[in-house]
Amino acid sequence: MNREEILLGNGAIALGLLEAGCQVVTSYPGTPSSEILPEVIRLVKSEGLHTYVEWSTNEKVALDNAFAASITGKRAACCMKQVGLNVAADTLMSAAYQGTVGGLVIISCDDPGPHSSQTEQDTRFMARLAKVPVLDPSTPQEAREMAGLALALSEEFRIPVILRPAIRVCHARQNIAFNPIEENGPKASFEKDPQRWAATPKFRLTLHGELNKKLEKIGKRFEELPQVNFHNLEEGKSYPLGIAAGGVPFAVVRDILMEEKRDDIPLLKLGAPYPFPRSLADEFLKACDRILVIEETDTLIEYLFGERKKVLGRLSGHVPAEGELVPQVIHGIINRVLMELTLPPLPEDEDGEALALVQQLELPVRRPTLCPGCGHRAAFFAIRKAQPKAIFTSDIGCYTLGLNLGAVDTCLDMGGAITMASGFYHSFSQDDIDQPIVATIGDSTFFHSGTAGLINAVYNDARFILVILDNLTTAMTGMQPTPALGTRADGSQGKAVSLERAVAGCGVDFIEVVDPYGTKDMSDTLKRAFEYVKEPQGGIACIIARHPCIIAYREEAIPEKKKVAITDDCTDCNFCLDRFECPALYHDEELERTNINRQICSDCGVCLQVCPKGAIVEVEA
Repeated sequence: MNREEILLGNGAIALGLLEAGCQVVTSYPGTPSSEILPEVIRLVKSEGLHTYVEWSTNEKVALDNAFAASITGKRAACCMKQVGLNVAADTLMSAAYQGTVGGLVIISCDDPGPHSSQTEQDTRFMARLAKVPVLDPSTPQEAREMAGLALALSEEFRIPVILRPAIRVCHARQNIAFNPIEENGPKASFEKDPQRWAATPKFRLTLHGELNKKLEKIGKRFEELPQVNFHNLEEGKSYPLGIAAGGVPFAVVRDILMEEKRDDIPLLKLGAPYPFPRSLADEFLKACDRILVIEETDTLIEYLFGERKKVLGRLSGHVPAEGELVPQVIHGIINRVLMELTLPPLPEDEDGEALALVQQLELPVRRPTLCPGCGHRAAFFAIRKAQPKAIFTSDIGCYTLGLNLGAVDTCLDMGGAITMASGFYHSFSQDDIDQPIVATIGDSTFFHSGTAGLINAVYNDARFILVILDNLTTAMTGMQPTPALGTRADGSQGKAVSLERAVAGCGVDFIEVVDPYGTKDMSDTLKRAFEYVKEPQGGIACIIARHPCIIAYREEAIPEKKKVAITDDCTDCNFCLDRFECPALYHDEELERTNINRQICSDCGVCLQVCPKGAIVEVEA
């Protein structure tokens, strides 16, 4: 396979895994990690490999499957975003103690910013908490190399290894030369050893001791790996300022220093910050009067240095405590420190000037919104209309954007819509307050983490309406299939899991399926559901609002297109804009009323049911 491709960082990671002989890859989709598994599948098909791949129902399931493969001797990987590692944390902690047989790499993609996540959490801290090594790539090429290194280290030391690419690595592109991929991995073989694989607390203490010895050896190994950790100090020379960095910030700092020819500022790269390469760090500390630590998104390197008087960073207030460290920000950080130390500053950042000019344009800010024709919008409209005084708990996914329609009050985490609804019910019920509650969750999210919360809510006799917004795909993260479709990651057919049967299996008796495009039908169903919830023998009522995603199923989503127009009966009351919030509807300054943007209108015709004045009418196409 002698070729080159310009690969997405996630594609480079996929290539690195396969080149290193990875035999099993599992994942739950989440930006910025979503493209890794599809790229694995693409390469597996193009090269005729036998690698097993799966979209797992959640991140813990993904890690459990990959860990099981690794203790049969196979090389395995699982991929997720940084908050997904929270879901898999229980497995991670135990897997670190038990160790592996074959290599196991956990790819946890961080999202400084955050661009599409609940938090900016730093996976490197999770690695330290779990006591597993972590690699922090700066470029797609480096991520590709580190994927192979992670599997090799894991196999050598029999320990899981975390690869932590940030979003700028995941979604950058780089020209990558392919290496041969040879399938010569071991066949599965499990050697029974209950004291390790089913260890009781007594033996866990022994395993903890073994883990600590592994980390000590790996830390020494990191001292010897210049592809992950190094510095450019000149022997015997001292410096007023040095910079320590890892991951994407390292690449930015290196480029800035090279471009400005600042050989007077040495650079320490920590691409494997845990276990911390103490000798390398101490050598750098000894040579520099001050050290500026630039890292995303927290203070791991800064903390592990342990020299508060010499080290500058977030703890000293020189690096912002939140937000992505984009090049303009890093340029400003370095300049501030240089000026404080009365050292020659960097030239003014031209990109910063351009950014300031753009900000002066006062361009309108457009908030994220559901697509024109999205069935979720119709569902939220009906929910809000049926019970405007309800508490609306929601979840992670496209439907979080129900916030714009006034139908989302809380959004905590995956599965939180159901557990929050249950918690609200018991809190109000305790005070004899009849508070309507409507929880909304997506189909994929329900399979991910909804069932446990729903069983708990049913068991404890909570009373609320659960609306599962079923668009027949995992839309926000890239249209991955859900268990309800039965389509597996590689396109082969598995066994479909009925959403209705899953809900019924959780103990729910009231289950109705409705197409939210029919807002009246959905409103009527909601009214029946509210009555059921209040009945002495009632309980949780589940409505499955099923309509195909407008992006994934363009033809099926709108089988009968309806072209609409706004008549002069429009009184510019803005009801449709505020309560329905379709981006194809906008206020026309010239007409002084609502109008339709034909370029993005999907002709779904749902807005015909919205206008209280009847000013939206169907016209001939």
